[in-house]
Amino acid sequence: MSVASARQRATTVPVPGDGPANDDGPRTRSLLRFITCGSVDDGKSTLIGRILYETGAVFEDQLGTLKRDSRKFGTQGDKIDFALLVDGLTAEREQGITIDVAYRYFSTPQRAFIVADTPGHEQYTRNMATGASTADLAVILVDARLGLLKQTLRHSFIVSLVGVRHVVVAINKMDLVGYDEAVFERICAEYRAATAALGFAQITFIPVSARDGDNVTTPSAAMRWYRGEPLLAHLESVSWEDTEQSPQGAVLPVQWVNRPDSTFRGYSGNLAQGQLKPGDAVAILPSGRTSQIARILAPSGDVGHASAGQALTVTLTDEIDISRGDVIVDAARRPPVRQTMEARLLWTSEVPLAEGQRYALKLASAHAHATVSTLHFSIDVASLAPVSAATLAMNDIGKVTIDLDRPIAVLPFTASTQLGGFILVDMISHETVAFGFVEAAAATTSVVASPGRTGSLAAFRSALQLFVGPAGSLARTKTAGAIAGHVITGAVLGVFVYGATESLGTALLVVVVDWVFRPLIVSAASILAQRVWLRRDHRNQLASENVLGDGI
Repeated sequence: MSVASARQRATTVPVPGDGPANDDGPRTRSLLRFITCGSVDDGKSTLIGRILYETGAVFEDQLGTLKRDSRKFGTQGDKIDFALLVDGLTAEREQGITIDVAYRYFSTPQRAFIVADTPGHEQYTRNMATGASTADLAVILVDARLGLLKQTLRHSFIVSLVGVRHVVVAINKMDLVGYDEAVFERICAEYRAATAALGFAQITFIPVSARDGDNVTTPSAAMRWYRGEPLLAHLESVSWEDTEQSPQGAVLPVQWVNRPDSTFRGYSGNLAQGQLKPGDAVAILPSGRTSQIARILAPSGDVGHASAGQALTVTLTDEIDISRGDVIVDAARRPPVRQTMEARLLWTSEVPLAEGQRYALKLASAHAHATVSTLHFSIDVASLAPVSAATLAMNDIGKVTIDLDRPIAVLPFTASTQLGGFILVDMISHETVAFGFVEAAAATTSVVASPGRTGSLAAFRSALQLFVGPAGSLARTKTAGAIAGHVITGAVLGVFVYGATESLGTALLVVVVDWVFRPLIVSAASILAQRVWLRRDHRNQLASENVLGDGI
């Protein structure tokens, strides 16, 4: 089963306004979640604003406000700047960029849509990845004047990484290249060649002018050479579901142990995949204990059947110690329980990855302490090829091996977004440092050396950068200041010793000992303090679980 099918929990949604009061009664329309992404200033917000305007999703009062804002913040002269419909933050309007993910709902007679406008700036790549994680389809914009850029390829790789298999490449600003068919065909060929290894099931190319509306909702009179559908018509008709779905076992991550009184103990959560009914044999992971479903309670009360996507509470026929983070699964089709796993990481922190450092891992409702034991390689965004690396910097993507302090139930991300997707969190700052995607069985991947760096020299340079911090960063400035201060204080100490003993040898010995041993002592004290903090934090987590009534 594809990730798109696993992610899609409901294929139909009620249309706002359709109900018993309407003559034709309640109706439903299929729901498509899609994102717009690409490089900076490719016209993502303008495209969405144009679609909202053309589909009647902009009310009269909003249109009046939009016209006033276009005169104040717009970049289209006397014309309406449709980008302002989704760029709502003051900073976005002042700078003319998208910073946060903006979600908008609109519908047509054929389908309902939830669209996420994601930022193109490299600094906000983490926001783009967040928007892509719930999408069924991606609209990747390309500026016809500039062609494929590094950020275009990075976003394409991230889209494939989170499991989106259907892509529309909207080649925008065709009006600025004279609606030239040759430019369109050249970009199409370049994109196919650049993304051949990403495994997209379908790539559709559409030439558009978001500002003027060419091929957005209606065919363009200026591009009669294009024989395909306009963008909106394609979105209305595209099918993204996997028709070859294999049967799946039930997976219920336990979010909460429901204990209102001493007579009832239930286990609540969202059924991630499969189906459940009373009497089904289940296993509890990671313990492996088995039991049977006694009751299934939905918000409406007892039900005889539950399907993927439903929020429910189940009770078991046996008294078993189950806590938040455990997983109730089909006893005959159990996900593997691992304490070591391989995964792809999208690094989102300004502080580079440090092999051996401990992070907090959150996967579904499970929490564990994780250590990145091995960095196998990173991905060169320009060529999408694996290259050797000693660390991951912000926005880098790489393959790693992660060791956990306890076993948890996992599945490859391609099989389950819930049991295959996770985040890593810095345990001191609580910053989300990486998005992770569990990989299937280990496979051999050819790794090439980074351009301009080979052998031990590359490893030394990477290790040095990891120690001092990225070039131009605050971390490097702080490190340089600390080293300079340490050298100066050691030299001053040597001067005092020489003045007191009048022995140059003794003074030099004191300086060398200070330079060597003081950093070791400081590092040891820092590691000890971190371990004390981690133990205290772990005890606090256990105490909070007991307060919530988890366990027996």
